[in-house]
Amino acid sequence: MKIGSQNNKSVLGKKDIAKFILLFLLIFFISNLSFAQSLSISIKNASTNKAEMYALIGEKTFFLDSVKANSAGGFQFITKKEKYHTGFYRLSFSNNKWIDFINDGEDITITTDYNNIFDSLKVMKSESNRLYYLFLRLNKNYKTKSELLQLILARYPKDDDYYKITQEKFIELQEEYLEFLDNSTESNPSSFIARYITSAQLPIVDFNLTLDKQLIFLKTHALDNINFNDAQLIYSDAFTNKTIEYLTYYRNPQSPMDLLEKEFIFAVDTI
Repeated sequence: MKIGSQNNKSVLGKKDIAKFILLFLLIFFISNLSFAQSLSISIKNASTNKAEMYALIGEKTFFLDSVKANSAGGFQFITKKEKYHTGFYRLSFSNNKWIDFINDGEDITITTDYNNIFDSLKVMKSESNRLYYLFLRLNKNYKTKSELLQLILARYPKDDDYYKITQEKFIELQEEYLEFLDNSTESNPSSFIARYITSAQLPIVDFNLTLDKQLIFLKTHALDNINFNDAQLIYSDAFTNKTIEYLTYYRNPQSPMDLLEKEFIFAVDTI
């Protein structure tokens, strides 16, 4: 009986060990899964089944990996969240086409058409990338319309009814832009996308000022919202784009070369 009892204990011990190992492996798998990140980019009408992944630092790109498309034409891979830093990345295809996206550790699902990548792009998963592409489109829309409306207000007779209509349209345009900025950054102001939008936003100028005074305002205040102390924004195009944008305020083809050089030096010193 003693021998049988010892054997039973031995068998039970082995079962307990097996259960423990199984439980450990399950916990290990779930733990690794929770720290994994998936990226899925589906492209219709793609003429290539290969892509290259790059990290963006300012205006420069750094090669990371090659990715092959699956049978459905999608580029998918799963990686550990800590493998890539937070910031901008690029999936580059042939014919000088690419998709930029923000990596912040969350899963990403993007669909688009190879023939018109930007306009047909939809972010199915990833709030940061959804906000990023909304911001890009709104920026493009605001810049185009505001510049046209400014030209009208600068030259159109102020006593004409159309001048007042143009003013109202400009106010509406600015309010729409500012509302997006507030809504996209207030819920999580410390997130990478919120900090990027805050620094990359276009300056809001009082359209009632003359064009000369608007330019003076831009030279003085266009850099107000940029946080140059945010080192993580190096992994984006924020500083590069703002630098180029700011330098254009000092470009005057009618100025003599020596004066133009001094103006650009002042602009660079300011940056």
